[in-house]
Amino acid sequence: MKNMSTLCYIERDGAYLMLHRTVKENDVNRDKWIGVGGHFEDGESPEECVLREVREETGYTLTSYRFRGLVTFVSYSDRGTDLEYMSLFTADDFTGEPIACDEGQLEWVPIEQVWRLNLWEGDKIFFRLLDEEVPFFSLKLVYDHDRLKSASLNGKPMELFDILDEDGNWTGLVRERGVAHRDGSRHPTSHIWIARQEGGRAQVLLQKRSMTKDSYPGCYDISSAGHVGAGEGYLDTALRELHEELGIVASEEDLEEVGTFRLENDGFFYGKPFHDREFSRIYVYRKPVKIEDLSLQEAEVSQVCWMDYEEVLHAVQGKDPAYCVREDEFLMVGQYLERCLKEDGTAARH
Repeated sequence: MKNMSTLCYIERDGAYLMLHRTVKENDVNRDKWIGVGGHFEDGESPEECVLREVREETGYTLTSYRFRGLVTFVSYSDRGTDLEYMSLFTADDFTGEPIACDEGQLEWVPIEQVWRLNLWEGDKIFFRLLDEEVPFFSLKLVYDHDRLKSASLNGKPMELFDILDEDGNWTGLVRERGVAHRDGSRHPTSHIWIARQEGGRAQVLLQKRSMTKDSYPGCYDISSAGHVGAGEGYLDTALRELHEELGIVASEEDLEEVGTFRLENDGFFYGKPFHDREFSRIYVYRKPVKIEDLSLQEAEVSQVCWMDYEEVLHAVQGKDPAYCVREDEFLMVGQYLERCLKEDGTAARH
């Protein structure tokens, strides 16, 4: 059956059996690394198909395997629209002796090194889901030619980022959020600091992160911030985040660009590697803001409050755990606000 297939990742001693597709000239997967599998034959169930395909391509008979998810592929190209439903399996035991595969070279690759192979971007998403032991899932991947256009997990859209190079330039690659944070892909974010003068001193509006947030719940943070979605720009994202998180409807002219801040952070998140590489465009918003007029996004923000800039800086420099503000970025904002205070004072005297 042409639009139904299976794919299986066979594991042995911490490695996956990967197939490097190098034989067929017109193979859509040419030069890619994938698992073992193929299309259904008439009357086959997913299990019957995967058992037959593994045996034909590797010589192995699976004795322990799991049906992990259903992947729907939609691909737009010059040929038109292609649709395929793929049943995804993993296996951890088998019998038999290996044979040569007529579709490419089979190779056992350590699982952590699989990420470095030439994979489809969508494949990296289900590799992540498999690695995180996500229960049986339905994943939809939409490609425009070879570029990942959208992804949905169990009917809900997944966040996709445009990937940047070392200098912060767009590369043309699009990557899912979890994959980008796993492999340390550079991606853009927008940070917006709401500020005002009060008694000749600078104040900033800080948001208190919702207690339901995965990271830094209940901590004081930037006024508003967010990842730049695939196809968006820094400024578009800044305006969107202000509206979504705080209910502020701003125009491009309302945002004052301070500069770009480069962030690198390595660690573990829920026991999994987390490598955050961001280019953050910093903006300041100085239009009048009344807290009582704001509409807070409950899933992101529990409350907001005005704070004296110097008092916040002192707390951040003292590593106060109530704040998740980066000192170097906050100093950049402070220098900008200091210039604004001087300029405003000079204008007032004239």
